[in-house]
Amino acid sequence: MSAFANTPEPPYYAVIFTNQRVANSGDDGYAAMADRMAELAAQQDGYLGAESTRDADGFGITVSYWRDEASIANWKKNAEHSLAREAGNERWYEHFETRVARVERAYAKAMAGQ
Repeated sequence: MSAFANTPEPPYYAVIFTNQRVANSGDDGYAAMADRMAELAAQQDGYLGAESTRDADGFGITVSYWRDEASIANWKKNAEHSLAREAGNERWYEHFETRVARVERAYAKAMAGQ
């Protein structure tokens, strides 16, 4: 993902997933699973968007935005998402942390031409 999420006026929720990929593990199906999770999340009720980045050393941050805590809980219960989390634990991540935050305020600088 390289675009900014188009979120509504606050309040809404952010799930912040920071992670470190296992060194020298290669792709091992990671990119396909990440693409599938982005596609599947976008189909969930309450999903507002996501932003993601990863550096050359394998450190990544994905922030997904949700209407409410119930939407986040439903996403966590999704069977396919559960399988992806298990694969992440077993194969792809050396370490990860997930944080859930309520967004109270949001500010932006408009890009040129907008």
